[in-house]
Amino acid sequence: MINVADLVKKQSLKGNYFAFDAYIQGDFESGLVENRRGDRLLALPETLISAIHMGLETELGSASKLVLFNCGRWWGKNFYKRFSEQVSGYYSKPLAEMEMIELLQCLKQCWKAHGWGTFELDLSSYQQGFLLVEITNSIFAKEASGDPMPSCFLEAGILSAIFSQLSGKELHCLQISCESLQADRNRFVIGLAERLAPVTGWLEEQQNWSTIWQNLGGSK
Repeated sequence: MINVADLVKKQSLKGNYFAFDAYIQGDFESGLVENRRGDRLLALPETLISAIHMGLETELGSASKLVLFNCGRWWGKNFYKRFSEQVSGYYSKPLAEMEMIELLQCLKQCWKAHGWGTFELDLSSYQQGFLLVEITNSIFAKEASGDPMPSCFLEAGILSAIFSQLSGKELHCLQISCESLQADRNRFVIGLAERLAPVTGWLEEQQNWSTIWQNLGGSK
């Protein structure tokens, strides 16, 4: 005879690890903020992010874009390591064994819990070698420079690192629409660097994101 208690225990479903009321903890009055694992969290005020952008632009000029992207890459690699440890430990299985929809849901909830905006991933052109990431209410776009081209290079670097780690391939990321330029959301295309090479030229020609995406063979 089946023991119902054992059956429920074995098949119990874990909830959302990144649920805000469970993931963010600490004493807000004293300024101590931690995640549910006890790791310290750092809140970055918008003025600091803005100052970083302005300082780099003043000191480095156009080279600040590459610096921000590389900083994002470094940050993204460390972020992925922590994300992998937390999610794998909570669900008792490595990321490689998780269903894609389950993994993406964790990533979306994680992005939101950290205050980075709302994250969506378009897999419709995966077979063509491209991913489209759409982010709404990006904190990085709010503090982007007045550049006439999409300029969330830190965010692009983060995404490049995360999806390189997930795929096991060295992937590049370029932004093709930006909220700072009155777009409805930030859009980033991810793929092999050589296949994304034409995108920079299309951006300089001020082609809109949908034209760029279609030029790459993407469907939307």
